[in-house]
Amino acid sequence: MPRRSPPAPLPQRQGVDPSRLRLPTTGGPWTTIRDHLVDRLAPPAEVIDAMLRAGDFVTADGSPVAPDAPYAPGTSLWFHRELRPEPPVPFPLPVVHRDEHIVVVDKPHFLATTPRGSHITETALARLRRELGVPGLGAAHRLDRLTAGLVLFIVRPQERGAYQNLFRDRRVHKEYEALAPFDEGLELPRTVRSRIEKERGVLTAREVPGEPNAISRVELLDLLPPTRTPVARYRLVPLTGRTHQLRVHMNALGVPIIGDPLYPVVRDATGPGDFREPLKLLARVLEFRDPVTGLEHRFTSARDLTGEPPGAPGGSPT
Repeated sequence: MPRRSPPAPLPQRQGVDPSRLRLPTTGGPWTTIRDHLVDRLAPPAEVIDAMLRAGDFVTADGSPVAPDAPYAPGTSLWFHRELRPEPPVPFPLPVVHRDEHIVVVDKPHFLATTPRGSHITETALARLRRELGVPGLGAAHRLDRLTAGLVLFIVRPQERGAYQNLFRDRRVHKEYEALAPFDEGLELPRTVRSRIEKERGVLTAREVPGEPNAISRVELLDLLPPTRTPVARYRLVPLTGRTHQLRVHMNALGVPIIGDPLYPVVRDATGPGDFREPLKLLARVLEFRDPVTGLEHRFTSARDLTGEPPGAPGGSPT
């Protein structure tokens, strides 16, 4: 069985877990734990010193680390990173289903699934922990911040692996909807197969020669009412889970998803509080057999990419 991390001796703050740091077992040039923290963490030495004096770093039993504590290889420490103010994402996070094992939500555009980078407290996970009062809630998978739709969370930490394995083993049926330009010369439905790679630190993923590792089914649902540029609604069924897979495949077909800031061209980043132009991509259907209860689940998003219902990006947040 996989080795579990020890329980955190610090409580959550605003639905966010404390950070865990394990001191290298091989030792190093550090005489004290303080010396290692100054070398390893981003805050300057005076900030680390202030945190140590305040008892902000603790060991597994909750004991504060003394400012002059000797370096101890392999020791685990916990602390809270600074929670900087974040622009609130002003759209509701409706719960589609909740029972004693899982919570399924219909995530809005612009809300990250889990804490990452500059999005910490304004994430679906942190918000749900606060609103539902379930501190042990965890995500079974992630949905891009710019993508709206269904996300599955697990109530009991001991059951998290069973649900995460559903996604790892591709035992979850997922359907997406997208709005994109209409091309009457594009033959649909079709299955797109290619090799997609994404380099660390590079915003976009790209198709490269080689054995396909990304497979998507693309279907035309309907043509939207006439506008200056013909727009259609598509059903997208990913059979694999590469980063930006659906966005890359739609762009490769010559019909990039409307509102995409990366494909076909990387656009200048908007301000952190700019919610005016959502990516027209929606995780519409989530279907799976519950690994704990054995029940067959099928959930459907109530969101509408073609309109602007209350609470949707571009509409009037509630």
